[in-house]
Amino acid sequence: MTGKLSHGTSGALRRFAGWVARGSVGNPLLEDIDYWDELRESPSQMESLFAVFANVLELDDDGEPVNEKYAERRAALWIYRYFTGTWPEGERPLEDWEAKLY
Repeated sequence: MTGKLSHGTSGALRRFAGWVARGSVGNPLLEDIDYWDELRESPSQMESLFAVFANVLELDDDGEPVNEKYAERRAALWIYRYFTGTWPEGERPLEDWEAKLY
């Protein structure tokens, strides 16, 4: 049996890539952090960012995403931590599985 991403999951990945490329992922959390140039020059960090989004994204029984905005938020928190060395007040740190590279 061959499986394919659902249209919703494909769209979620496409939207996330667009937000990253435009520098608008995680707004307003990252409004004052210009992450694009740094991540563009560091493919392994970009890979880690996408890993967080993909690891956190959950799908329903039909393969449709159910927590796209939450997955974006967790990825944005990864960027925030990478650039500031801290977590925003009131946010819990990423768990190991969220940032794991498979």
